[in-house]
Amino acid sequence: MINQPPIGQEAMIAANLARVHAQIAEAALRAERRPESVTLVAVSKTKPLEAIKVAYNLGIRDFGENRVQEVLEKQATFSPPDLRWHMIGHVQTNKANKVCGSFAYIHSVDSLHLALSLQRAAEKKSHAEETAVVQPVLLQVNISGEARKEGMTPEETPAIARQLRSLSHLKVQGLMTVAPLVDDQEQVRPVFQALRQLRDKLRQEVPEYSWDQLSMGMTDDYPIAIEEGATIVRVGRAIFGERVK
Repeated sequence: MINQPPIGQEAMIAANLARVHAQIAEAALRAERRPESVTLVAVSKTKPLEAIKVAYNLGIRDFGENRVQEVLEKQATFSPPDLRWHMIGHVQTNKANKVCGSFAYIHSVDSLHLALSLQRAAEKKSHAEETAVVQPVLLQVNISGEARKEGMTPEETPAIARQLRSLSHLKVQGLMTVAPLVDDQEQVRPVFQALRQLRDKLRQEVPEYSWDQLSMGMTDDYPIAIEEGATIVRVGRAIFGERVK
């Protein structure tokens, strides 16, 4: 047990997690899947370490962050050996050396340029540490085509994936997308379906990778994402409450 937090905060997060786990299980069963096939990543960006420790004590082992400096500070203070950090936000190429080798997954590889920067960073780290650093990554795809969203287009993804085959220090394990914000959550179902269909296409065209992971679905739409094949859902607000701006 890691440091006991204020009882009110613990009770709130515990109740929220129970609700999220129940909804994950219900969505998985509707899709005739096992609930254990879905990894819950608790999105802890902007949240204090106390809240992360509460979730950890309640059994969460996967945490998602989107700001490099913030997560590195958290890692320096709190990183039990069974905790898995996920980088889910945009990574600038000049930060590649800081993130490579520090995360269970980098979900947001959105360009060939970034992939090459991560490869070079991993090569340098491997040389410095005298052990091979291989970084698991997901390719971020802008399925919805929104101009303000990061990600490669579905059309260019297969060609980029083929180019990544020569990068020995990156291990592509699947795809990630961010769905649009909509009032009717059923409107995002085609986005998740399209990512799954792209994954199936890539399994045929670039069989060197497993393409096992589909990181899609957040607080507002994760049950629909699970119904459409998500293996990783990224949930923050439904666990920790509204972000403080």
